[in-house]
Amino acid sequence: MTNENRQSIWLGDVEVIRVREWQGFFTSPQALVPDAAAGLWQDNEDWLAPDHWQPEQDQAVLALQTWVLRSAGQTVLIDTGVGNGRERPNAPHFHHWQTDFLGALAQAGVQPDDVDIVVNTHLHADHVGWNTRDVDGEWVPTFPRARYLMPAADDFHFGPANSHGKDRNPDDRLVYEDSIAPVHRTGQAVLWDGTHRIDEHLTLESAPGHTPGSSVLRLASQGERAVFVGDLLHSPVQIVQPSCNSCFCLDPVQAAASRHRVLQRAAAERELVVPAHFAGPGALNIRAHADADADAGTFAPAGWAPWPTSHTTK
Repeated sequence: MTNENRQSIWLGDVEVIRVREWQGFFTSPQALVPDAAAGLWQDNEDWLAPDHWQPEQDQAVLALQTWVLRSAGQTVLIDTGVGNGRERPNAPHFHHWQTDFLGALAQAGVQPDDVDIVVNTHLHADHVGWNTRDVDGEWVPTFPRARYLMPAADDFHFGPANSHGKDRNPDDRLVYEDSIAPVHRTGQAVLWDGTHRIDEHLTLESAPGHTPGSSVLRLASQGERAVFVGDLLHSPVQIVQPSCNSCFCLDPVQAAASRHRVLQRAAAERELVVPAHFAGPGALNIRAHADADADAGTFAPAGWAPWPTSHTTK
């Protein structure tokens, strides 16, 4: 069931609300998914364009969005976008970013004090930014009542004990200091590994590779199922060729293995696949090709979710 005013759907007893921080051109398809076979985008143009690829400009279209879940009496946010006023000199898309994200949350009926749980599927800059906000020159948690669930492996990898990712990306130190460390200081960070049960409907599971602690959130309620996959997928071409990684995956072999495992289960159990960055309808069901096998399975779209395809906060 769809509620157009709230841009939400119900999956069993759980309401799922989509709140977009931004949507638009990001980079070329070749830069985003460098492993993709030549011609893959053109071969699938009939369903990739225009929501996920603009052939005229040869640009991949991405969204930055938070998924709000109302489940078992709690309000849960999955990922928190880029955030405002951040120093990200090595990420021009995100440097000194300004959007009305909190206004968009308010339009969805969510005030900062309403949030019980924040899930960071992993600790990249565009998934943790609104963890905090600037108050009188100090970064403080945006959601003062919330527990922030963070993968322990990512907290270590991007934290000071590991020299902030061993300085492979100088922005990682900035991200940790303005979006992660303040949550630790207030005692709101909850580190987890393996699996973590949130409530009767929601469970976090590790799916490493994109980052050491990358995770997915599974929803199961009244026979309805979904899997929120974070950055396991950046583009729908990775459904067609799950072996293809985005340019952001830290461990390509492990990322591809996690992607294939999660997509296999999603196809078998008819889980709605909800990535962090898909534009257009934002989520979809998938099916396995008839000739797919355990080692080299491929998948195809089997129906898109009914969220509206256009709306940005920037």
